[in-house]
Amino acid sequence: MKSSRLIAFETLYKIFSDNSYSNLVLDSVLKNTQDDKQFISALVYGVAERKLTLDYFIEKYTDCKLKPKVKIILRMGIYQLLFMDKVPASAAINESVKLTKEIKQDYYSKLVNAVLHKVDGDRQIPDDLSVKYSVPQNLINMWCKQYGEDTVKEFLPCVNDKPPVFAIPNTLFVDAEELTYELACDGIESEVCGDVVKIISPFDLSESKAFENGLFYIEDLSSYNCAKALGAKKDETVLDMCSAPGGKAFSVSLDMENSGTLYAFDLYEQRVGLIEKSAGRLGIENIKASVNDASVFNENLPKADRVLCDVPCSGFGIIRRKPEIRYKDLDSIKDLPALQLKILEISSEYLKTGGTIVYSTCTLNKKENEKVVSAFLDKNKSFALVYEKTVFPSIDGGDGFYYAVMVKNEN
Repeated sequence: MKSSRLIAFETLYKIFSDNSYSNLVLDSVLKNTQDDKQFISALVYGVAERKLTLDYFIEKYTDCKLKPKVKIILRMGIYQLLFMDKVPASAAINESVKLTKEIKQDYYSKLVNAVLHKVDGDRQIPDDLSVKYSVPQNLINMWCKQYGEDTVKEFLPCVNDKPPVFAIPNTLFVDAEELTYELACDGIESEVCGDVVKIISPFDLSESKAFENGLFYIEDLSSYNCAKALGAKKDETVLDMCSAPGGKAFSVSLDMENSGTLYAFDLYEQRVGLIEKSAGRLGIENIKASVNDASVFNENLPKADRVLCDVPCSGFGIIRRKPEIRYKDLDSIKDLPALQLKILEISSEYLKTGGTIVYSTCTLNKKENEKVVSAFLDKNKSFALVYEKTVFPSIDGGDGFYYAVMVKNEN
């Protein structure tokens, strides 16, 4: 049987060698293991998050080019030493040396042992923001230029925290107070936060009767607030242009009191199926989910009272959930604003006069946010900005997010 550390190593090797999303690879791995899932998850996510910090120590104490597999073992060992308080230093070092032998890299076992002992005696992480928080310098530079250094220094400590989990009450059946009771019956500790519920204790959705019975769904707080900003009302027609996996659509549907019609679209059939499945579990009947390309005008869609336009983006607001996003080459996202503007312009064509459209992203990049909205408003004089909001990651709050609320006036 494979050890937990070997499973974590194999997962990380796949993530780094294939440039895969950590959450997708890890979810697949954990489905097929009965080992210490919590330890494996913490180690995999931690190494992915703290790669720049870990590599700082590797470069400090090695003077040779390392094989990718050996580098991953060192990252794992250093992460356990620096960030996993419950792992004794001796175990972090000895198990890392053992791991080199398990993967047939015995030649490097002495090097791994020596480097980890040096790190154990050092443990001093420099104040350099990039190294300290493991965020590439070019991304920090972009954020400082756009939002100011003080703002960046305030939210950077949150980008490696475990994000809070919020349960959104299905108001067809329960309110926030009632949901906390139902969760308590499932052995899940929670607390009311306004009209949502923050889950405090570890939990497994598959073992929650409240979840199975459709009493709640999981959605980030920033995403939830964005959906609420649409202001949907009973008996309206609403379009959600890029809907999957459907969290915002469910929030909008509940504002509509499960009446009217909410058209929820995605580019892929499989993701449309996710929306339908969750809507069925929640007892939501006013959602019509189907495949649609938001970047192409569809003359068969109805005119809507409100349109939610949550566009594809770089994702820099959610790096605590998907840590590898932070390592994106900034040049690789330079074409996104043009696509985002195109989707916004096409989405706006479905809106009735007097209607509301919300443009949103889960990124922190003004080129994808304010500048896209500004370009849209410059070209479309019948639309007016009501307000726009940027949310920065916080320990007890939502992810990094941006949304702009606009209305269509008479031409």
